[in-house]
This record gives sequence, structure tokens and C-alpha cells, in this order.
Amino acid sequence: MRSIGNILWLVLAGWWLSLGYFLLGLLACITIVGIPFGLASFRLARFVIWPFGRTVVFRSDAGVASLVGNVVWIVLCGWELAIGHLIAGLLLCVTIVGIPWGLACWKMIPLAFVPLGRRIVPISAANPDALGFGMER
Repeated sequence: MRSIGNILWLVLAGWWLSLGYFLLGLLACITIVGIPFGLASFRLARFVIWPFGRTVVFRSDAGVASLVGNVVWIVLCGWELAIGHLIAGLLLCVTIVGIPWGLACWKMIPLAFVPLGRRIVPISAANPDALGFGMER
């Protein structure tokens, strides 16, 4: 069932949302200072293109650098990505059939805002106490 969900997600919204993350990652990697943001963006692009069966967990070793990085991320590109997820979710929810994928898209909005200090893992490897937000399906 996850494979069917991922294939439909890929066709409906995953490819262009992932493309946005990938392009932002390339833009961030142009500067040396932006490389950590670019790597986080590439990691998110892989998650956004095929999300079902994986989830996001909080990293226990994330510190102040992640917090500062998330603030910079929100100001520079997090809000644009969150708006992309919001619009995609709205478009998917216009039809009754697309509502589950629209809701899944809205679950990714917090990740678009604060990606640093998170780790993407298969659902089977996730510790229930460490679950953050993501695709728990």
C-alpha cells in the first residue's frame, strides 16, 4: 500500500516539491557557508519525493547550532517551501480523492520550516518516544 501511495504522491505533488528542495539546495551550495543548508535541502528532497514508509525523528545530539541554523533557514527559504506545501495541499484537497495526499502535504509544513536537528528514518527503525512529525503511515 505504501508503494501505491508513494507512486500517486510522486505523480500528484512529489516531483515538483522535490524539485524545489533540490534547486534550493543547489543555490545554497554555491557558497561555502550555505553547504550545510544545501545538504539538508537535498535530504529533504529525497524525503519529499518518496515519503510514505519513512518518518522524521528528532536528533538527540542537535544543539544550539541547529537552532540558529533553523532561524536562518526560516528567513532565507523555509517560508517559501512551506507555502509550496500549503498550496500543493490545497490543490490536492480540492478533489475528494486527493484529500489524503493533501493532508500528508500539510504534515510536511513544519519540516519545511525547521529541518535541522531532524533525521529521516524508516518507520520500522523509529523509536516511538523520538517521533517528530512526518509520514507515519
